[in-house]
Amino acid sequence: MNPIVQIKPLGFPWETIDPFLFCAYHDDAYPQGNGDMAVDDAMLAGRNLGSDFSRKDGFSMYHGNPVPGFPGHPHRGFETVTVVRKGLIDHADSLGAAARFGGGDVQWLTAGKGIVHAEMFPLLDTAAPNPLELFQIWLNLPARNKMVAPHFTMFWAEDIPHFTATDDEGRSTDVSSVAGRIGPVDGAPGAGGPLAPPPDSWASQPDADLAIWTIRMAPGARWTLPAARGDGTRRTLYFFKGASVAIAGQEVTSHAMVELRASEAVELVNGHDEVAEFLVLQGRPIAEPVVQYGPFVMNTQAEIAQTMQDYRRTQFGGWPWKDEAPVHGRDPARFARHPDGREERPAPASEIAA
Repeated sequence: MNPIVQIKPLGFPWETIDPFLFCAYHDDAYPQGNGDMAVDDAMLAGRNLGSDFSRKDGFSMYHGNPVPGFPGHPHRGFETVTVVRKGLIDHADSLGAAARFGGGDVQWLTAGKGIVHAEMFPLLDTAAPNPLELFQIWLNLPARNKMVAPHFTMFWAEDIPHFTATDDEGRSTDVSSVAGRIGPVDGAPGAGGPLAPPPDSWASQPDADLAIWTIRMAPGARWTLPAARGDGTRRTLYFFKGASVAIAGQEVTSHAMVELRASEAVELVNGHDEVAEFLVLQGRPIAEPVVQYGPFVMNTQAEIAQTMQDYRRTQFGGWPWKDEAPVHGRDPARFARHPDGREERPAPASEIAA
């Protein structure tokens, strides 16, 4: 049986399969910043500021002005998993929590019964470009957990499990796991298996078989993606960087979403010209009705109506920040401050510069 179910071109956002709701890939070539960690006015001309997805000059401002990003906006009923490959993000939320993370870090936010948060992209370097590359993935919550208390977890880059496989020709494939066990992680950062997802996440269910993996293959490398362990698991492979790859023997020459039969191992062979990169999203479907209204994802229209009433009444806790788009100063040090005041940071020796 052919392990490839379907192949589709990548759009924006990327198409996803239950239990995932959404996946956006951002790769922005932001310029050097001005003294306010912002884009100079001269580079803002010709943009629809407030809703700029133009990629003019290689970047978008999104809903930010003059700092790019996403000022305060609400969520209810699902989780955001933000994987920052380059650059830094400043998080602020209605519970008073804050964070600066990037360079391989991941923030996993359970919106639950409701939270307002901002995700801003401060341009800290005033002498050189400020590239930003990230995935934002929306993971659904089952009905029983849609109204849990909001919660965020930081996975620092230094702790995320990863391994390198080498083929018979000595060509390498690097695999990192935000969620889900794969390969020989013993001895790697996070040894013993993947990091623990938030307690109310679908990923925390033992039979969810949920995985979020990134794969980077050297030119000409060959590696086999192992079969999933759960019955009913669905798997999507996103080929988003590189010139050409062979997936289960089928050549793919443009960036694509590839749905695979999760029960089968699949050989990946990179072409000989460039590094190839993939994102894998897999999981057993939640298989419940999904009713979405913008940033709210519930199971019924009545629940959406109630959510809108709740948000108008409570603003999901209000907004304790002086503006809608907070940034956290010029110090590039990564940190997370939780609603209870607890602070965490990665090891000082491994701080990543902006």
